[in-house]
Amino acid sequence: MGFDQYHEPPSELSEETRTFARMITSMIEEAEAIGWYEQRMAVEKDKEARAIMANAQKEEFKHFGMDLEFLLRRSPVWRKELQTILFTTGDIVEMGEAAEKKAD
Repeated sequence: MGFDQYHEPPSELSEETRTFARMITSMIEEAEAIGWYEQRMAVEKDKEARAIMANAQKEEFKHFGMDLEFLLRRSPVWRKELQTILFTTGDIVEMGEAAEKKAD
């Protein structure tokens, strides 16, 4: 992705905004890696190879979670909105719609 994470001239963005963009890019890359490992494991016949891939995928989960937590700590609005959806039980769509209604 290189430097395409910016949609505005980087020199006009604050350091905080540039860091935010970097972390978003990092989170996207981690999510992609998680998906790639999932696909590889789905077709891999060798049990040992699948185990190694599963282990590597767990690392990507951890990195994704760290990126997300970093962003949530710096964006109270994100944290507030996501608390009504993440780590809850029940219908995900209903939880999301309820969160939207609370915001209105």
